[in-house]
Amino acid sequence: MKIIEKQTGTAFRLKKGDILKVIDPEGEQVSDMVLFNAKDLREKISSGKTLDFEENLLITKGNFLWSNRSQKMMKILEDTNGRNDFLLAPCSPETFQIMYKNEYYHPSCFENLTKNLEKFGIEPDDIPTAFNIFMNVQFSSTGSLSVDPPTSKSGDYVCFEALMDLVVGLTACSAEDSNNGSFKPIHYTISSSEK
Repeated sequence: MKIIEKQTGTAFRLKKGDILKVIDPEGEQVSDMVLFNAKDLREKISSGKTLDFEENLLITKGNFLWSNRSQKMMKILEDTNGRNDFLLAPCSPETFQIMYKNEYYHPSCFENLTKNLEKFGIEPDDIPTAFNIFMNVQFSSTGSLSVDPPTSKSGDYVCFEALMDLVVGLTACSAEDSNNGSFKPIHYTISSSEK
């Protein structure tokens, strides 16, 4: 079991066939995830392609996460919560200036992804819209969006199977609205495909 402390992130490699399990140990905590093809970092996770090919705004068990080159990157094997978001970008310093009206420094998922993915040669402008695990974004019939408290409970998890060799960025989200006003850790495990 590996731990991402609150308002931080990590990055690591997965081999094709590996199983990544992302766990919300305390409940109501979002985790932003981005994916890159380890053999060609220009290929990365795509919100648009995923929502298009899966024909659904709510991506959960049985769905695939697709790349900007229309390739399957991951399959969601299990999802005990069932509510994730693929519309909103990782929170950034600008998020807190523009939306929260903060005038002081605030940790962000974008910075945590940037810092941890740098060792793989991934630059800030390379970071795409994240798959926001456990995030509860609601949308009205008129199209307006709201970020509501996550419905995830302590111990909820999502299991992903890597369908290609990947570089993964993963956070414990830093935005108050996304996490019902408090910050908590995210746990994860990797089950190796090697026998």
